[in-house]
Amino acid sequence: MSSITLSRRGFLKACAATAAVGAVGPTLLFSSPAEAAANAHDTVVFLFLRGGMDGLNLVVPVDGSDRTFYEQARPALQIATSGTYGALPLTLAGGAGTGFGLHPSATGLRDIWNSGQLAIVHACGLLTTVTRSHFDAQLSIDLGTPGQGGGVGWLARAMNSQSGLSGAESMPALAVNNRQPANLNGTTRALTMGRPSDFALDAGAWQWQKTRADSPANLRGVNETLAALWNGNTGLEYGGQRADGSLRVIAQQSYAALPANWPTGNFAEQLWTIAQSIRFNLGLRYATLDLGGWDTHDGQGSAGTGYHYYQNKIAELSAALAAFHNELAASGHLSRVTTVVQSEFGRRVRENANRGTDHGYGNPVMVLGGAVNGRRFYGQWPGLNPETLSAYYGDVPVTTDHRRVLSEILVRRMGNNQLSTVFPGYGGYTPLGIVQGSDLAVQGVGMSMAAQPALARQEAPDALPQSNRRRDYLARLLNDPRIVRHR
Repeated sequence: MSSITLSRRGFLKACAATAAVGAVGPTLLFSSPAEAAANAHDTVVFLFLRGGMDGLNLVVPVDGSDRTFYEQARPALQIATSGTYGALPLTLAGGAGTGFGLHPSATGLRDIWNSGQLAIVHACGLLTTVTRSHFDAQLSIDLGTPGQGGGVGWLARAMNSQSGLSGAESMPALAVNNRQPANLNGTTRALTMGRPSDFALDAGAWQWQKTRADSPANLRGVNETLAALWNGNTGLEYGGQRADGSLRVIAQQSYAALPANWPTGNFAEQLWTIAQSIRFNLGLRYATLDLGGWDTHDGQGSAGTGYHYYQNKIAELSAALAAFHNELAASGHLSRVTTVVQSEFGRRVRENANRGTDHGYGNPVMVLGGAVNGRRFYGQWPGLNPETLSAYYGDVPVTTDHRRVLSEILVRRMGNNQLSTVFPGYGGYTPLGIVQGSDLAVQGVGMSMAAQPALARQEAPDALPQSNRRRDYLARLLNDPRIVRHR
């Protein structure tokens, strides 16, 4: 066997995922159970709404010509403008209307908006690549390289290029997930776990896994026994050390059950895990989680009538985000935490015959936090005039590259100006003014912002009929050079 000689600093820098003894997740060691009243660094939380969330069901036009177009396109799915199930008006700080409201189930998000700590970016998404494939769009966003592929996630590149990290942080990046998401591929410094209570070795009988208060005399559990085996310098023992260290980091923290004043459910538990991890003195800079279930081709439902799927889904999203926001405020961490909420694309403006919506394009992106210049919209709203939408096959077009939003947060909140590293091929960045912070000279070259909308229009052939898209997909599987791949 080969021998590995390793310093403590080198060990910390090299911590990574390991499958040794069936343990889960990448890991770091030497954590402290202490909680900081307020850490000196900022944290970005990226929430991915996988499945293509219907932005026109969440952020609803409530007056003017867009309201007329909206009602014509959605006779069954439209959200009312008033009444018990009417949209919640979104007003500016001075009380003036914006022409938009939130879904009536989004009371928590409405309250954050009214507090001035929620901003919404209109018509945001993949500006340079048009695709209506969940898999392609999600991967493009996860990797931060639309249409180009690659294997390293944008959050991993952000972590690897982040200044101010000493190497002694126990948990600089966290994915609350049962598997590592693609946006963290490529970093050895991220920890992935579904929930803290499940983050343990699970081999053999329950009674023998670790020593407990009611264990037989002199019992040494599997966990304790294995921990003592990783003392050598071989590759296997090195991997075992990393796995054991990961387990110890989580075991040392005072993770608690979901508070009584929080909503219930897995998504709320995931946000509660992140909220606690932010409080712990673990050096957390980047966190990510998913909320799926937004792919509603039929039975989407509106508000208060018929099937209530979307009503319940938006309520779940809004209530959990509000609880998370309030927890950060109460614990003194809100000013240094910025949360981004994004889906891979929106839905078609016009409802389909099954009272659902099909895959679309542009969509709102939400940014929440104490340093957000909120209670206002950003980006360019193209409107819902069918003549405007016709060039995009009936979809809301994308007018703001989602990387522009993320870049501003990286620069102004994280002090990370390595944009060409985090988002290869993206250039021409200018801040929208969504968050507070200092502007830095950015490292980045590439296409200018002005050139990108025209390119997006040129790539609209992705809206080919479904039979053609299926043929294209099969061609890619077979690697058939006779059929040209469209994006």
